[in-house]
Amino acid sequence: MSGTGAVSATPLDPEEVAGLRVAVVAASWHQQVMDGLVAGALSTLGRLRLEPRLVRVPGSFELPVVAATLAASSDAVVALGVVIRGGTPHFDYVCRAATDGLVRVGLDSGVAVGFGLLTCDTDEQALDRAGLPGSSEDKGAEAADAAVRTAVLLRTLR
Repeated sequence: MSGTGAVSATPLDPEEVAGLRVAVVAASWHQQVMDGLVAGALSTLGRLRLEPRLVRVPGSFELPVVAATLAASSDAVVALGVVIRGGTPHFDYVCRAATDGLVRVGLDSGVAVGFGLLTCDTDEQALDRAGLPGSSEDKGAEAADAAVRTAVLLRTLR
């Protein structure tokens, strides 16, 4: 299971994250999975009393360009998407482009980017990571938590 070895972090305090500007950019493909990822991210941010801007894009390939635009006015961007392997190399191209693009957004902007892009072999794997009832993991919540923790760290380092 991919969640094995996850860090047990102390809960974030809403006071330490106060004032952070957070954006969530989410793909639209695979609606059930995406609905779970978005709900997990928004729930995590809501518990911290953060009110993120939510922007939907057509697919995972479009995540980086919109994340870059959102980074200009945000302290953290949570990028959510899912790519499920098919019978062509399309999976490899989209996964690489989205991943490399999101890394570039973080490095070029200095803004925390939460990586919530699922790259799965099957629909079942994606559903199991989507934070839905019966899922073993909530990658949307994890990506939001990671983005906020990184934004807090960056704020203290600057």
